[in-house]
Amino acid sequence: MTMDVGEAITGGRTALGIELGSTRIKAVLIGPDHAPLAVGSHDWENQFVERRWTYSLEAVWAGVQQSVAALADDVQRRHGVELAGVGALGVSAMMHGYLAFDVDGELLTPFRTWRNTNTGRSAERLSAEFGVNIPHRWSVAHLYQAILDGEDHVGRIDHLTTLAGYVHWQLTGEKVLGIGDASGMFPIDAGTGGYSAPMLDRFDQLAAEAGVELTLADLLPRIASAGEPAGELTEAGAQLLDPTGRLRPGIPLCPPEGDAGTGMVATNSVAPRTGNVSAGTSIFAMVVLERELTRAHRELDLVTTPAGDPVAMVHCNNGASEVNAWVGLFTEFARALGSEVDQSAVFEVLFSAALGGAGDGGGMLAYNYLSGEPITDLEEGRPLFVRSPDSRFDLATFMRTHLFASLATLRIGMDVLQKTEGVRLDRMFAHGGLFRTRGVAQRFLAAAIDTPVSVGDVAAEGGAWGIAVLAAFATRRSPGQDLADYLDTTVFAGAALETAEPEPDDVAGFDAFMQRYVAGLPVERAAVTCL
Repeated sequence: MTMDVGEAITGGRTALGIELGSTRIKAVLIGPDHAPLAVGSHDWENQFVERRWTYSLEAVWAGVQQSVAALADDVQRRHGVELAGVGALGVSAMMHGYLAFDVDGELLTPFRTWRNTNTGRSAERLSAEFGVNIPHRWSVAHLYQAILDGEDHVGRIDHLTTLAGYVHWQLTGEKVLGIGDASGMFPIDAGTGGYSAPMLDRFDQLAAEAGVELTLADLLPRIASAGEPAGELTEAGAQLLDPTGRLRPGIPLCPPEGDAGTGMVATNSVAPRTGNVSAGTSIFAMVVLERELTRAHRELDLVTTPAGDPVAMVHCNNGASEVNAWVGLFTEFARALGSEVDQSAVFEVLFSAALGGAGDGGGMLAYNYLSGEPITDLEEGRPLFVRSPDSRFDLATFMRTHLFASLATLRIGMDVLQKTEGVRLDRMFAHGGLFRTRGVAQRFLAAAIDTPVSVGDVAAEGGAWGIAVLAAFATRRSPGQDLADYLDTTVFAGAALETAEPEPDDVAGFDAFMQRYVAGLPVERAAVTCL
């Protein structure tokens, strides 16, 4: 088996996926059967600089290089061969945000990530003008806000892109973007698969009214769908990935995609009436639509799958970070008592305890808002835990409350999709760190959205594996084969899943918690104002 894997690696019958997530940059190498062969990663964190969330480009490349180096070491350790080439390559990253470059390729202002919520005026105006929801984090909202704020750099913009688009551009020289990632920059015309021409024209008019002359269509990346070629790794690009010079240029790349699109691939959720929930620093649900929505909703983004099919996205800026912080505190306490526990064991104990907590959170309330949350109209966040004097204050209920809180904002958006629009789901897949402890957050999510929720090892390596699969699809698919068929018949055939059905008592308990959660939002707003 090892010899076969070694031959596959040296023979280039592999695909490499690199994803730049919010807390980790990860590289995954997959073999001819799409199974992971080796993994490398690098942890990183965003910085809050001048009241904006950002990452430096130096940190981008340091992290990418360390991930690829760790991957190469893992290949050598596991399979005894050197990683000198791969059959295909793909890059994914956090969607949205704002990376603006001048004609010389110089960054004009620090990268503004999806986490920033200073674009309220812009998002509101564009949503009204376009007749579709333009969220705070979309690239066009960042651009228009910069125009409204009179920022000097706007007149020097030659090219706008996302983080995945930037890395791909540096590796290949191609200013191109996968359609899923592009749909988080600017609205897509479902009929043409390109940016909406009427909305592009209207944006140019709005910019002119604000005193800026530009043609937005000239600034945005070219769009490519899954399976289309998107350039090759150049010599300069190979040096960026691997300064040691081992990695050879000439590797074909698939279109770069956002983390939402790779999450859909990693969970086989690209067909209508399928969906997935990804829970990490942020939490979001992607539901592939079988029909258009009846109207625009502030809580829902309209994006696409990597193949261009319409998707309703419920995106919440705040996910599992606050739960992680509490687990960290309990870990510190355990170590102070002299117990050298591994934090993963603390997660297991605390999450499992939540199953025995009061079904409605026992009168306790938590808000996981480290940053602003557009769905609940908060430009900034303050993590908050509140209880009344008669609350059931025990460890199990405390943990259940915080796990419920990590899903609560998502539930608000899903109510719009499921109850207001009547969108139906055949299956929902959950992945991300929140779901690692078996049967806990999965069960609570099933209660929150009153829908069966599946988990499985298929998404264990997450979006980095998903973009590796997209790279393989671009080079291995049969003529005319679409992405959904490729995933069903080639990648996920025989995959084992565990499905949690919503339990009536859990559903009722989550409903009761949500009534208290919504009623308590003024407390969170007061915390933002006063603290």
